[in-house]
Amino acid sequence: MASAAASKKAANRLVVEEAATNDDNSVCTLHPATMDKLSIFKGDIVLLKGKHRHSTVCMALPDDTCEGHKMRINKVARSNLRVRISDVVSVHQCHDVKYGKRVHILPLDDTIEGIGGNLFDAYLKPYFVDAYRPVHKGDLFLVRGGMRSVEFKVMEMDPAVEYCIMAPDTEIFCEGEPVKREDEERLDDVGYDDVGGMGKPLTLIRELVELPLRHPQIFKSIGVKPPKGILLYGPPGSGKTLIARAVANETGAFFFLINGPEIMSKMAGESESNLRKAFEEAEKNAPSIIFIDEIDSIAPNREKTHGEVERRIVSQLLTLMDGMKARAHVIVMGATNRPNSIDPALRRFGRFDREIDIGMPDEVGRLEVLRIHTKNMKLDKDVNLEVVAKDTHGYVGADLAALCTDAALQCIREKMDVIDLEDDTIDAEILNSMAVTNDHLKTALIGTNPSALRETVVEVPNVNWNDIGGLDGVKRELQETVQYPVEHPEKFEKFGMSPSKGVLFYGPPGCGKTLLAKAIANECQANFISIKGPELLTMWFGESEANVREIFDKARQSAPCVLFFDELDSIATQRGGRVGDAGGAADRVLNQLLTEMDGMNAKKTVFIIGATNRPDIIDSALLRPGRLDQLIYIPLPDEASRHQIFKVCLRKSPVAKDADLGALARFTAGFSEDGKRHHGDGRRAGRGGGSRD
Repeated sequence: MASAAASKKAANRLVVEEAATNDDNSVCTLHPATMDKLSIFKGDIVLLKGKHRHSTVCMALPDDTCEGHKMRINKVARSNLRVRISDVVSVHQCHDVKYGKRVHILPLDDTIEGIGGNLFDAYLKPYFVDAYRPVHKGDLFLVRGGMRSVEFKVMEMDPAVEYCIMAPDTEIFCEGEPVKREDEERLDDVGYDDVGGMGKPLTLIRELVELPLRHPQIFKSIGVKPPKGILLYGPPGSGKTLIARAVANETGAFFFLINGPEIMSKMAGESESNLRKAFEEAEKNAPSIIFIDEIDSIAPNREKTHGEVERRIVSQLLTLMDGMKARAHVIVMGATNRPNSIDPALRRFGRFDREIDIGMPDEVGRLEVLRIHTKNMKLDKDVNLEVVAKDTHGYVGADLAALCTDAALQCIREKMDVIDLEDDTIDAEILNSMAVTNDHLKTALIGTNPSALRETVVEVPNVNWNDIGGLDGVKRELQETVQYPVEHPEKFEKFGMSPSKGVLFYGPPGCGKTLLAKAIANECQANFISIKGPELLTMWFGESEANVREIFDKARQSAPCVLFFDELDSIATQRGGRVGDAGGAADRVLNQLLTEMDGMNAKKTVFIIGATNRPDIIDSALLRPGRLDQLIYIPLPDEASRHQIFKVCLRKSPVAKDADLGALARFTAGFSEDGKRHHGDGRRAGRGGGSRD
């Protein structure tokens, strides 16, 4: 059946697929076998025909990763053809392509606002020089240069043909008023290739939204109803609204945006009326997508809300979603970062059929997002985006966009002394010399924090094993317990072992328990969340447990992560043994802590370290296997360790040749690491030396 369907389609009709991230307006890529079948050679100019009699010309290049029945073109070429991903275009050979003598090209007005200088020198000349690019009359093309992208339109060409090749002797004319954007019949800017780091959720959304809107007959032939609604949830800035816009643009659907709070009105019945109008408008313009942003603000749980208006709006939304005709070609998408606060009646099948978690991107996802945000930026050769992606645990798409903007601002700041702000234009030479370097990105990285984790102090520590004197046995044990499972998970799987979930450090105060926790987090390249036990307890009933739950949620989101509970004995003492614990708040916090530890997903690399100097009063349930199952004693340093600690503490200080660190180590028996590091001989000696100088 499939082969019969394939044979019906002409060999030159290919399915459009999105281009690679480093795309080119003038290039289309096909599988070498497809090129052979169509008698197209590498570098040939081909004519592509899309929808509504739109066509463009591209240079054909082979790509082994492209499937035989597909062709890859970027968003600019797709827009010129008025096609979207998964549409079909026809490919034709061009045997008679002439070199252009004169070509008239104008910029689009909204892309050159604030740009001074000669557009030809800054943008067009570098774009066309020695490239032999094909151009088609009426096409738009995007040129990236300096810190901005400018869009141009091919107006006329001599000889009077539809398309030509830009040769080195082709004259380019740029005289004339810029083209107004509203005069251009354009697709919206956001496409699937603008959404990075969401491979699985995006595929799922496309299945659930594109199929019912573009090919409803598939569901009809199987005899099932297409899904009516999808709920997207995830941390702020993860790209929920962006996905909805991309889906609407790529499917060609009418996009109706409802911002939750805007529906509300002080007039009785008007809020429900606003909602009804939105659904009526969407049905009139079908196929359409209704996107309700911040849906938790208009559809909270009716049992927990006291406002009558909110209850009526929830009821209205339920009846509207039930009343939608099964094949009305309207999909409702909701977005929230608080899915548990939405009324449960909305979350059943037939309303919001599917709930899709738009989580934080992993390292590969972050690299995709960075490539999308930097494709219009001028990057220096030393920029390694893979390293940046590795260093940005817990960052969502919006954070990475802010990081790129911040890095660009660092670059601009450096050039401020050579830019004359009073002048209307900026010299093209200065603009061309600007490029974002690795140092700019590093500086920006220090100044930006992941937005989803701002309430919790999350840091990637800069403490390593060399900063800790002595404790060699403890270091080795920590490497085996924490570092190996993170770095070599496949070895644990091979032997059917599950790694330890947590350890408890105990020992006298000031022996380096916190320092060890930071060092292990740094060695694993993990985030480090430090929690002071007493900070979790609040006077409000139920809020202390909610604090624990939120911390574990954030740790899972920013995995790999080390959760460090300092002064664990303040929240994890024997249950029932507290005097004056009103309402058993500490017991409830401990119960929540135990359930969160048991509920930790093995795939999420979150490691828990507790520290205390009173292990005898900690509840035994916390110390059983599967929770804090490794107890590590951090002793007072012996003489060799004390000698090592003195070396570490004084390595950045000028030390006299006659200073005997060995003797100091012998004299400081019973000192803790902090005793020597902060109050002991090293710092006092430094102050004494400074005063003598």
